[in-house]
Amino acid sequence: MANECHGWAARDPSGLLSPYQFTRRSVGNDDVSITILYCGICYADVIWTRNKFGITNYPVVPGHEIVGIVREVGSNVERFKVGQHVGVGTYVNSCRECEYCDNELEIHCSKGAIYTFDGVDADGTITKGGYSNYIVVHQRYCYRIPENYPPELAAPLLCAGITVYTPMIRHSMNQEGKSLGVVGLGGLGHLAVRFGKAFGLKVTVFSTSISKRDDALNLLGADNFVLSTDEQQMSVLDKSLDFIINTASGDTSFDIYLSLLKTGGVLVLVGFPSEVKFSPGSLNLGAKTISGSVTGGTKQTQEMLDFCASKRIYPEIELVPIEYSNEALERMIKNEVKYRFVIDIANSINK
Repeated sequence: MANECHGWAARDPSGLLSPYQFTRRSVGNDDVSITILYCGICYADVIWTRNKFGITNYPVVPGHEIVGIVREVGSNVERFKVGQHVGVGTYVNSCRECEYCDNELEIHCSKGAIYTFDGVDADGTITKGGYSNYIVVHQRYCYRIPENYPPELAAPLLCAGITVYTPMIRHSMNQEGKSLGVVGLGGLGHLAVRFGKAFGLKVTVFSTSISKRDDALNLLGADNFVLSTDEQQMSVLDKSLDFIINTASGDTSFDIYLSLLKTGGVLVLVGFPSEVKFSPGSLNLGAKTISGSVTGGTKQTQEMLDFCASKRIYPEIELVPIEYSNEALERMIKNEVKYRFVIDIANSINK
């Protein structure tokens, strides 16, 4: 069959992935068909395959950090050509009519963005993600991968990268000479450090694990490393930071981090701890801001990809075959990855 697709799917809350065949829609006038080369592994893959939110539609084919080569385009597509490297991120559709879509902030679509996997698409079908050999996507939700950027390294940018880049731009964290704190040094945190250094910021990494110190300072080029469980180290930084990005999902004292901000400072949360609790005085005294953020819109995602290419900002990845995906997800749960897994789809599913 022309529309037959080969992928890996979870079929129940065990989350165990195994080979799965399904069909993709035919290429419409505004669609791009993409042969998938690489797909990053995100913690969302764990959440959905194991039904952590209780909403998963099985079988589920995860993966929303997709990079591939255009193999076919619809008659209305002019932005992309066959043979070009492109990417697909966390969503593949939206209403295209609301104020957020009009401003290219499709992730905040009033009717709800349609996620790349396990979302209900406009035709009523359930979307299936990048743990597969090809995908068909409306051209609006595809991104040009710069020619000089290694495609396997582009995959993590399409979720982890844009998730930290979006609030950095929104809160003007691209001011050279300012100071940034990054809480947590995982897939998101290590990219926040690299963006921060590219913006000319003085970057301090906060972690509960002293084992992250060497990577923070020597691999990623942070200016300072602080063990966040050490009260003395933390107190030294009182009122010293312009910005903080909290990429961690563990529970922590927001009062302590707010105390590290200068007057007018901003703390952005991109992780999902079980609660956010702080004293009003920590916020009001010093006119500080606490802000939340998720991934970004289509315009900003393309801008980020171009910025990464121009500044040679690369994520740290471990490239694995699709057959290793179950172990990779287990290692991700245990924080045993430096710093993002990327599945080599072309040499495992497409071989």
